[in-house]
Amino acid sequence: MNKEINILSNVGLYIRLSREDDDKTLESESIINQKSLLTQYVKENNLRLVDIYIDDGYSGTNFDRPEFKRMINDILKGKINMVITKDMSRLGRDYIGTGELIEKFFPSHGVRYIAVTDNIDTYLDNSNNDVAPFKAIMNDMYAKDISKKIKSSLRAKQKEGKWVGGRTPFGYMPDPNNKNKLIIFEEQAAVVRRIFDMCLEGLTCYKIALKLTNEKVKTPAEYYSFEWKNSYHLNYGVWNYKTIKDILTNRMYIGDLVQNKRNKVNYKVKKIIKNNPENYIIVENTHKPIIEKEIFYEVQKRIPKNVGRKDKKEVHLLDGLLYCGDCGHRISITSRRKKDNRCYTICNYYRSYMKNHVCTTHSNNYDELEKIIINSLTNLYLNNIDKNIIKYNILNNFNKNNELQNKKELKILSNNIKQLNNNLDTIYIDKLNKKITEEQYIRVKDILENELNIKTKKYNDLNNNVNTNINEKIVNKYIDNFLSMKKHSRELIINLIDKIEIFDDKTINIKVTFNK
Repeated sequence: MNKEINILSNVGLYIRLSREDDDKTLESESIINQKSLLTQYVKENNLRLVDIYIDDGYSGTNFDRPEFKRMINDILKGKINMVITKDMSRLGRDYIGTGELIEKFFPSHGVRYIAVTDNIDTYLDNSNNDVAPFKAIMNDMYAKDISKKIKSSLRAKQKEGKWVGGRTPFGYMPDPNNKNKLIIFEEQAAVVRRIFDMCLEGLTCYKIALKLTNEKVKTPAEYYSFEWKNSYHLNYGVWNYKTIKDILTNRMYIGDLVQNKRNKVNYKVKKIIKNNPENYIIVENTHKPIIEKEIFYEVQKRIPKNVGRKDKKEVHLLDGLLYCGDCGHRISITSRRKKDNRCYTICNYYRSYMKNHVCTTHSNNYDELEKIIINSLTNLYLNNIDKNIIKYNILNNFNKNNELQNKKELKILSNNIKQLNNNLDTIYIDKLNKKITEEQYIRVKDILENELNIKTKKYNDLNNNVNTNINEKIVNKYIDNFLSMKKHSRELIINLIDKIEIFDDKTINIKVTFNK
């Protein structure tokens, strides 16, 4: 039963302005104008003002607003029993929620509601109150239209190759002169390059994360200072394997802008959902790359080989290379048993759906399997193919990798030289402006010039040899070990083997990366 409305009301003024309103340059002025209008209305009608509730910068499409909730709480406490707004849209633009307030909540709590410019007063029996539901629908439609226009504008900018996101990818920052353009944040970019290098060395995402954590390298969360819920690894300087994988698979690092990866459900529901990759908006070559394309795409080949359980203490030589020859899914390696120090292989598809009797265990003693594969590789492949072809391919790979590495070092040295010259110019200006003494200037100048000479010499030496192929004698020993399989390093194995298929009848099919 509705409470009787008290004419001698305790008034609460509610004022709201959102970012979606047309005049964004006069937000504070609009708040002032609303406040002036409503206080004048209270004065002219001899009403008793109790409190003013102001939500500046909050959308009217939902009611999760701090001052609105405080007002509702004051109504429940009996502190106010009259609410006045400039118009109905200030109360809310969601017609269902606004209707619930005006038609049910306010009457049931004895609250009189007035929308001044809409001439709505729930205490009076007039025709304007009858059209209130239609005004609420119109306000809702307006909010929906604004949402569509904003979304359309953002999509247009994304297709033009403009950055319109919030948090920039780790390694980049917005250009101070153009917020829609990304520039390299060198301190973070150095970490990104190192992550790619470690992946090329054969480290799993988990091992990379562990290494960075142990070295106390700052995490992305520590840079962005975000409030993460239930994320210990992000809040306390601990790198997570998923963060590493996200970095390794992010095309943004080769200079391509990838956006529209997530969307809100709709203009009323703020929940974020992931888009399908085919709906991503990708524009190539929009900003300077941190990672060379050759390195990036090589890493994409390596990632499946570098997988492993994140908590695995032992990294096996063949981790990530084993596949079920019957169902095509991965074959994992179990932890070693304490009683006999053995570990076994098992088909992941079988392990996940063993009750459904799909596939079979494909169980093998891993240590024996590894020996068989190494022997098979040596006997069936390396001993029965033209070793000159392998030598030729390996030398080409070495030369290619060496050239890429030299180019990377030249870029770093070039940036260092540029920064040192800038620092020399800065301290000279500081001396002219008498910010530092002559003695301080000479001391710092000598240090910088010495470092500049070292970097310049290294740059020139490297630049003269950037396209020089590695002499065969330098790598001959490595190649001999490669061909004889004397050193079974993981880096060697993942460079040599593409995948290993194991069938239920114990048949093994080894697919290599080099040409026969």
